[in-house]
Amino acid sequence: MPSNKTLRIVFIGDISGKFGRNFLGKALPLIRIKYGPDIVIANGENAAGGLGITRQTAMEIFDSGVDVITGGNHIWDKREALVLLKENSRIIRPLNFPPATTPGKGHYVFQTRDNCEVLVINAQGRVFMEPVVDNPFLYIDALLETSTQKIIFVDFHAEATAEKQAMGFYLDGRVSAVIGTHTHVQTADLRILPKGTAYMSDVGMTGAFDSIIGMKPEPVIRRFLTGINQRYEVAEKNVVLDMAIIDVEKATGYAVSTDYMKIYESSYQRQLDF
Repeated sequence: MPSNKTLRIVFIGDISGKFGRNFLGKALPLIRIKYGPDIVIANGENAAGGLGITRQTAMEIFDSGVDVITGGNHIWDKREALVLLKENSRIIRPLNFPPATTPGKGHYVFQTRDNCEVLVINAQGRVFMEPVVDNPFLYIDALLETSTQKIIFVDFHAEATAEKQAMGFYLDGRVSAVIGTHTHVQTADLRILPKGTAYMSDVGMTGAFDSIIGMKPEPVIRRFLTGINQRYEVAEKNVVLDMAIIDVEKATGYAVSTDYMKIYESSYQRQLDF
């Protein structure tokens, strides 16, 4: 458990479809008991049928115990998200979408039970990504210039590991953590950078492990073989929950310890020591 001098962040990887949502609902209450996080953040841009988010799927995620939902390039794939993000400030989209024409915000300030403020930022990369958005480095710079919070978490939704690493080192010492999403493949590089920022290229996903980034393999393989678009379906076998755990010093905002886990639905109670 974190001490009274530290704050614990649990960040859960991209929730993919109903099987990911269902497992989140089972596992997160036990995760909260075992790890005692002060804030739980989850990426939810694929929560509805593997692409996009809806009011119902967002409420399921919040009811499971998530405090803030981050997004990415698929956040708009369900039309009701255009209204949902206006109404619910705890669902954020990438900061660097055009602010004048895009609903919602790219950041949210969460207040913990002991009145600590955590600034949660969502940004999207530009390398190999659609749609092409404005420069995330400059948008985060502008936000940090006006922010007063010491504890700052960044979900950097990007494809290229080089771009993610560049963001990590660029923000090192200025934010508490830069954790990547989008590829759905958990990377084994969670660490604390030299100036005190926790970094991980990709936290992974919450969905079927026996899949191609959450989808049934067969249609994806057919597309690679033929070049013809296929109808993808959310996979359901061997569901996992990928997450990172970051302890941050309240006084400085620097990360002091990190850990990551892959929790399998088939053995989650044993993995969580229940």
